[in-house]
Amino acid sequence: MSCILHIETSTEVCSVSVSQDGMSIFTKEDFNGPSHATLLGVFVDEALSFVDNHAIPLDAVAVSCGPGSYTGLRIGVSMAKGVCYGRNIPLIGLPTLEVMCVPVLLEHDIPEDALLCPMIDARRMEVYAVVYDRSLKAVREIGADIIDESSYAEFLEDRPVYFFGNGAAKCKEKITHKNARFIDDVHPLAKWMFPLAEKAVAKEDFKDVAYFEPFYLKEFVASTPKKLL
Repeated sequence: MSCILHIETSTEVCSVSVSQDGMSIFTKEDFNGPSHATLLGVFVDEALSFVDNHAIPLDAVAVSCGPGSYTGLRIGVSMAKGVCYGRNIPLIGLPTLEVMCVPVLLEHDIPEDALLCPMIDARRMEVYAVVYDRSLKAVREIGADIIDESSYAEFLEDRPVYFFGNGAAKCKEKITHKNARFIDDVHPLAKWMFPLAEKAVAKEDFKDVAYFEPFYLKEFVASTPKKLL
């Protein structure tokens, strides 16, 4: 197992965590943001002091890489790169929507045939969303969706679909199919990143620190709603 610093700044929540041997051993979170520019450096300094004071070698940095807030992602990825350069350790990039699925799978009784649809708010009736099965294999890739009564109908006809994230609440009045399930209060948090980060370490799935960019910048910038800029 590895010791990994986790950074999550894709939404209004700023969070930092350290995991070792598959367990979270340090966590700092602030839900009053967005205040990443003010808080992230403090949280990361505290996390690094924690591992140094306990003589724990830091093996990698994992950062949530979108989709999400343009400013938040830039701050988080820049901080992650800085730590990687400073300590000469590898960088792990984790999709934000995949991170959001971790607490749902760990803390809720989800049927084997169910689908998971994490959503990030993108203004009005728009969301960034993806559809996963329980193994986190994408049944439908990440997209910018305008929600109406027919959204995700092809999936809802066959099995239960669980919607969650800060974009899901506003969809309840539109998505009323009997197979639609909504889970409240699910946020992408650093403390939920460790299972995915450990998997990346095992596969040596590391990013190029010099050239890595958030998914948001590469794939969504052309159609980004103004709220996320």
